[in-house]
Amino acid sequence: MRKAMFGDRPLAKCLIFIQASAKYFHFGASLPQSPLHCSRSHSHNIQLLQAAAIREETVESPVTSNALKRNTSIVLPPALIITEEQFSEIIHRHNESENKPVSAAVFLLSDITLNRLPKTYPGFDLVFSNWLLMYLSDHELRSLAEKMLGWLRPGGHLFFRESCFHQSGDSKRDFNPTHYRTPAHYNHLMTSVVLDESEKAEKKCCGFDIVLNKPVQTYVKMKKNQNQLCWILQKVRRDVAEQHQGGFSTFQQFLDNQQYTRRGILLYEKMFGSGYVSTGGPSTTKEFVEMLNLTPGQKVLDVGCGIGGGDFHMAKTFGVEVLGMDLSSNMVEIAMERADAEKLPLVQFEVSDATKRSFPDRTFDVVYSRDTILHIKDKVDLFRKFYSWLKPGGKLLISDYCCGEQPWSPAFQEYVSQRGYILFTPQRYGQFLKEVGFTNVQALDRTEQFIQVIKSELQRAEEIKQAFIQEFSSEDYDIILKGWTEKLQRCETGDQRWGLFYAIKD
Repeated sequence: MRKAMFGDRPLAKCLIFIQASAKYFHFGASLPQSPLHCSRSHSHNIQLLQAAAIREETVESPVTSNALKRNTSIVLPPALIITEEQFSEIIHRHNESENKPVSAAVFLLSDITLNRLPKTYPGFDLVFSNWLLMYLSDHELRSLAEKMLGWLRPGGHLFFRESCFHQSGDSKRDFNPTHYRTPAHYNHLMTSVVLDESEKAEKKCCGFDIVLNKPVQTYVKMKKNQNQLCWILQKVRRDVAEQHQGGFSTFQQFLDNQQYTRRGILLYEKMFGSGYVSTGGPSTTKEFVEMLNLTPGQKVLDVGCGIGGGDFHMAKTFGVEVLGMDLSSNMVEIAMERADAEKLPLVQFEVSDATKRSFPDRTFDVVYSRDTILHIKDKVDLFRKFYSWLKPGGKLLISDYCCGEQPWSPAFQEYVSQRGYILFTPQRYGQFLKEVGFTNVQALDRTEQFIQVIKSELQRAEEIKQAFIQEFSSEDYDIILKGWTEKLQRCETGDQRWGLFYAIKD
């Protein structure tokens, strides 16, 4: 068996599931014939998978019996190729005969819901599945997710692609076994599974974190179809002793189940303005975006895009292409619903973790972020990513919650702890940007503007009180007003600040 080394890591191993009745596997990028191969590290290949999800070019890689070689040849050897037995033994045999002579792969025909991989195949770096999970029940999917966690090495990745929301096309079907889940449903199912890998006295658990979830670009560009989605998940350690706020296993679960529930997001939108869940809504968005001097054709990355109002504004007004990313599945699901109504192909959305996401260097003209980096602990590392993703001359614009000098009041300490925020003064924030190489850094304390915005939002809430209560409830109205009033008090005491940051990559 051929071997290649990357540092002290041996050649990566992959596990691929083929749903053999699929006509095409649309990867959504123009890639070399064998983009994933033994001379590259696992991390490099994951970067290729992530990069493939954002490129504009498209390619169709058939996995029908006349062209299976192309599909399996992109997998790093050595690989274990499993074809679902319920679909086609002929496809399995053809795939094996075509590819086995040129790859260090083993081919199996199996019902994957029953399959128990022999112990000679432990520790895969990548599990790859195409159009398979949508045929499994929730119970079967949870069971398979637990198995895949066991098959993967620590830090290994799962890539899968499925049809979501509803059937594509209008062909009448007498029988359709597909479960058209929402992306949020997949995200909840996959991240809620925990595998106990304890050894003797050492308690060890692992689960999946979301790295990326977004529509496959081939379908978006060629079919105007955002219902074909792909995922990259990573196997990570779950520390049962250190859970996130509210006892959730992951930060993403905390966001979707507590801070940014679907109902909670719509409540925020009622206060901030249609399409917005950040301070000032459309008014501050228009003001800040004007600072960027956007021109048609530029590429903008919106980190923490929320429900997409700012992205639609930039695309409509300036003709720029915008990729909005957010860790909250609920946020992105609403954004995608709005995008479908807006009919704006220039705007795309994805569920992804900015701290784990990879883009090629010099991809974007602008990185834009509104009131979201307060959740990130290692801001310097994130800013390094922003710097590398920007083209020379690219611009960075951030607004974010900040803090005054310590000591803080007990009430503010409790607020920050309950929300899981990591806050710095505006001045320290600006120093972080300079440390990673940004120039022309402007670190502005806009707390006075923040206070005026809060007051205007409270006034507007009073004006629309009856409509608000009719759409939601009087209890929701009281909770929102209480939150806004407390926010105003925190600013007036000096504990909470609001910063605006602008910088350039030379």
